[in-house]
Order: sequence, then structure tokens, then C-alpha cells
Amino acid sequence: MPSAGEVERSGLLAIDLGLRTGIARFGPDGRLVAYRSQHFGSRAALRRGTLRVLRECGLPALLVLEGGSYAEAWQRAAARVDVAVRMTTAEVWRERLLTPAERRDAVRAKAAAERCAREVIAAGGLSRPHSLRHDAAEAICLGAWAVREGLA
Repeated sequence: MPSAGEVERSGLLAIDLGLRTGIARFGPDGRLVAYRSQHFGSRAALRRGTLRVLRECGLPALLVLEGGSYAEAWQRAAARVDVAVRMTTAEVWRERLLTPAERRDAVRAKAAAERCAREVIAAGGLSRPHSLRHDAAEAICLGAWAVREGLA
């Protein structure tokens, strides 16, 4: 039980890095509970918005980041609220979730990630999205990978 000044952290938050950011929140049971895409218009807006996103999503036990660009802003925000961070690449989670044929090129990989993300959305009991941006789909897949790996 956290003390009066502490916040209980649970689950994980998966982020597909970029100015157009994919965000997926997984609960302590490993189920997807929320996802979205957010466009930060500039690096400065991203730097200002990362801490707000972490707090809006409920502070996770783990922040999982995919990609290299823009990671520093998320790492700084996580450090400010004492959230653990794990960095990875798309190649790592794709190898575990997608077939070799689906990973053959970027177009196929993005289509397969969308299919995979829709399966995770359905398994989480969330309503089917009308459209699903590739950054949100990849954040969902990243989070599913982290859950399967037992990271959170």
C-alpha cells in the first residue's frame, strides 16, 4: 500500500514514438484498457505534453517506448514521476508477434500490426474502432509484446 505521498502504479503504458504518437494503456491484468493517437505539432509541444500524457493515462508501473527519436522527452517525464522505462525497437516486438512474411517490408508489417492490434482490442473487450492509425496500432502491439514478455 502506498504512503500518503505516493501514487500506486500498475500496468504499463506503451508509446510508439514520434510527433504523431501512438499510446496504449494496459491494466495490471495485461488487458488493453485504452488507446489513442496524439499529434504533437512540434518537439517543444511533445516535451511539454509528455508528463501530462503520463498523468492522464494514470501513472503506469512501466513505460515501454519503441523507436529512437523523441525518447529523451518521455524518459525525462518518466523520471520526474518515478516510472520505470524500457526501450525497444519495432523489430523486436514484430519478431514475436508477426510472421516472417508479415515482416518482409514496412507496408506488410504495418498492415499486420493493425490486424494484430484489432485482435488485442477485441480481447480487451473494447469496441471496434472505425479507423485505427498505424501509430496507435503499433503502440498496442508494443504493449501486447511487453505483456507477453512479462515486463509488467
